[in-house]
Amino acid sequence: MKRQIQRRTVRAVAVAVIVSVVVAGAVLPSLAQEDPLPIAVELLTGRAEFTDDVAAQFKVKLGDGATNTLNLKDPSLTAVARITVQPGARFPWHTHPGPVIVNVAQGELVYVNANDCVHRAYPTETVFVDPGRGNVHTAYNRTDGVTVVFATFFEVPATGPLTITAGVEEPADCQVEVGAHGSH
Repeated sequence: MKRQIQRRTVRAVAVAVIVSVVVAGAVLPSLAQEDPLPIAVELLTGRAEFTDDVAAQFKVKLGDGATNTLNLKDPSLTAVARITVQPGARFPWHTHPGPVIVNVAQGELVYVNANDCVHRAYPTETVFVDPGRGNVHTAYNRTDGVTVVFATFFEVPATGPLTITAGVEEPADCQVEVGAHGSH
């Protein structure tokens, strides 16, 4: 009888230890994790090159009726990135070497072009074209949830950044203030 009680006690202690280890293994890493970056960029591909002779054209007609035509005579190098934007986060004013096609997979991204300062909202399952090539802009997440976009960059350099912020200043007449449910 005494032996049975000892075995049960040993089993109970062993089960308690195992459960404690499993729970600690699941909980402690999550407690140790830092807050996510406001904007995280994950390059999904290297810089890929078309093996065929490829040309492309995008005609972008915005709400004001003006049409912007982008001719890509040599789209050459491309790269694809997953970009996660936390609630209230905003990109600095920037441009890109070439055009960027942006697919909004989750949430909403508000795009602001420095040329007109219009805040254009793109919700989940929409896509837009950023012309790059010196077109200065910013974008932000005005929602309470995470926004995830997939960006395909065209005309990227063989090395160096996909986003150009050096020498790009915030336009004086185009203020952007962001918070969750962002005011602007």
